[in-house]
Amino acid sequence: MPAPKQFTLRPLLLTAALAVVGVVACSGQNTANAQTPLATQPTTPAPQLVAGLPDFTRLVEQVGPAVVSVQAEIGSKSTSTAQRSQQLPDEADIPEFFRRFFGPGMSPMPGMPEARPRGVSQGTGFLISADGHILTNHHVVDGADTVRIRLADRREFTAKVIGSDEQSDVALLKIDASGLPVLRIGDSSAIKPGQWVVAIGSPFGFDHSVTAGIVSAVGRANPYSGQRYVPFIQTDVAINRGNSGGPLLDTRGQVVGINSQIFSNSGGYMGVSFAIPIDVAMNAAQQLKASGKVTRGQLGVQIQQMTRDDAQALGLPDARGALVARVEPGSPADKAGIQRQDVIRSVNGQAIQDSSDLPPIIGAMAPGTKVQVEVIRDGKPRSLTATLDALTEGVASADESEQAPRAPTEAKGNPLGIIGQDLTAQQRERLGLRPGEGVLVARIEGQAAREVLLPGDVILAVGRVDVGNAAALDARLKAAGAGKPVMLLVRRGGGTQYVTVNPAED
Repeated sequence: MPAPKQFTLRPLLLTAALAVVGVVACSGQNTANAQTPLATQPTTPAPQLVAGLPDFTRLVEQVGPAVVSVQAEIGSKSTSTAQRSQQLPDEADIPEFFRRFFGPGMSPMPGMPEARPRGVSQGTGFLISADGHILTNHHVVDGADTVRIRLADRREFTAKVIGSDEQSDVALLKIDASGLPVLRIGDSSAIKPGQWVVAIGSPFGFDHSVTAGIVSAVGRANPYSGQRYVPFIQTDVAINRGNSGGPLLDTRGQVVGINSQIFSNSGGYMGVSFAIPIDVAMNAAQQLKASGKVTRGQLGVQIQQMTRDDAQALGLPDARGALVARVEPGSPADKAGIQRQDVIRSVNGQAIQDSSDLPPIIGAMAPGTKVQVEVIRDGKPRSLTATLDALTEGVASADESEQAPRAPTEAKGNPLGIIGQDLTAQQRERLGLRPGEGVLVARIEGQAAREVLLPGDVILAVGRVDVGNAAALDARLKAAGAGKPVMLLVRRGGGTQYVTVNPAED
């Protein structure tokens, strides 16, 4: 097992030499300019912005009784995602990555037996109703045969899993009890970077451990998990194995998130922790209680992040928004008139800065909801109305090896130096393409195109115009003009996205 990569921070030394040399000739006289201050100082002192450190003792005394310990007993035949994550602790190819922590226990010293039996994962939860409803993470109880809850007063119960949702990583449990303490639910949409927050959990099995820190950022996307619909709260609160499912609290003692993951290259806390916003969690919990499952809205577009070159190719002043790479036929987006290469800038007035902003907004809405989608097309804004469908998960697949050049027809003669080759009917069938769709990239002679394309890629369109053979590809690239950025819709390894070739960077 390879050792994790180590990173060393070195001080950055900044040396600045400022010289002000000036000579002014006026009426035969030379006068040296006086040095000008870099900034003018205000005449009144700045107001006090931070007034000392908070004391969390009262908060912990009040909310602590509603935090519970969760033990999930997982049978030997289980193939849960929780077990799979235990079997893959290193992720050798990723030096830093998101980790979910629930933990099978701990060994006090190397070679000593585990403090908890094998097949038991340790997590945290909290009570949201006096009759015993508990929130925790999906990954804490995923695949568990038995879930046991220990309250702060040391009473223990066997919990029933009402429902669990992998996409939001939320699970709703129920114990047979009454008159229990509960936590107040806060407003995660009001959370801002810089606010104090507190976490209570069971790291390494140490029940009711308290840690505190500040909110580092909000609306964070997780690039390494399938949780596209969760805009995470990032904090610097110390979170470790066993903290998963515990509450993240504001200074009023209200729950604003569920601690879920850390970003680490060592397996332990490194100053970057992530929590599921409580509004996302409660939406999932209410649906789990009502129906045992969570449904989400679906627009029916495949999107990608905008780049500077994309924006330049589209004639836009900036790279804000989500670039539409594909529209599902018959989807709400298709019916609303959304087209490939549109840039989605807002939904119901809510701005889309990055492509990762769109899925949580759409996913939080119920199927059947009407939404107003603002897009930029050909440099002009358009307002379109769509009625959302229910989300259905599906992943396209294709074998890259099937994209090897086989057909004899080649054509060349375009400004980007892309050598296209016609696809055979068999190749299109294997790739899931329609008849007459796509051109195989056989060879790349242009440096700019070589930066973003690979032999074996299939070009589906130049801009919005479909291409189905090498001659059509050459014609479209010639029409686009030499020296200008060109957007190509490319199929690679089962995925489809736009890439921009910018000859100006050659």
